[in-house]
This record gives sequence, structure tokens and C-alpha cells, in this order.
Amino acid sequence: MDIPGGDYVFFGGMTLLFGWLAAHYARRLAAGARALRAGGRAPGVCVRIESEPYNRSDARRYVFSFRTPDGRSVEFEDLATGAVRVGSQVTVAYDPVAPERTATVAGRGNWSPVAQYVLLVTGCGLAACCFAAVLVFTAV
Repeated sequence: MDIPGGDYVFFGGMTLLFGWLAAHYARRLAAGARALRAGGRAPGVCVRIESEPYNRSDARRYVFSFRTPDGRSVEFEDLATGAVRVGSQVTVAYDPVAPERTATVAGRGNWSPVAQYVLLVTGCGLAACCFAAVLVFTAV
């Protein structure tokens, strides 16, 4: 059964989704690049790994913590590989002006923060462009 206009809704929705993901990861890329340029580094630790309820997915959220030189404890979520476990020591790069918004894992158990987000921005951006192209050609 064909729903009238279903193609437009699907391809339009996918374009918006992947466009939003590309913008989200682009903001994270900018924050990571700013953190690496600012030069703030500190030892950090993986404090917890959260997974989907009832283990319905292999998606995991890695939460890290570190202390700034003024003694403030900062927790943040970042991408990591399966090699990272709770208690794993990592190097954290951050901008001393805004450590909560710019902290990123820059060492052990992780790719370069810039490379990770460049790949995500590129992939999501290409997907958004492809869905947009299909939407335009379906509409014509």
C-alpha cells in the first residue's frame, strides 16, 4: 500500500535528521578543536559507562571525570572505544575558560578527537545531502 506523499515525508525527515546530526557533531568538533588549541590538559578517569535499558542496544555512553587546577571536578560525556573500562586512565584536553563545554578525551583508548568528529560530520553531512538530492528528484 502506497501512502500519498510518504516519500516526501520520509526523505524530508531523513534530511532533517542527518542535517541536525551533522550540525551537532560540527559544534562538538569546534569545541574539541578549541580545547586542543587552548592547551589545558589533565589526567582523567572513566567514571561510568551507561548502556541502553535492558541491553537492547550496543550503544554506550562513556562518562569521564577530571579535576581542573583550581580543584573543580568536571564530568563530561565523550566518544570512546570498547577498550575503555570504568577506572581507565585517560588524558583530557580542555579550554580552561569553559572546561565543562570543551572537555574531550585526547589520549589512551580514543582516536584523535578531531578525527572522530570530522568523520561523523562528513558521514552525516553526506547522508543529509544524499537524502536531500533524492527528495528533490522525487519532487520533480
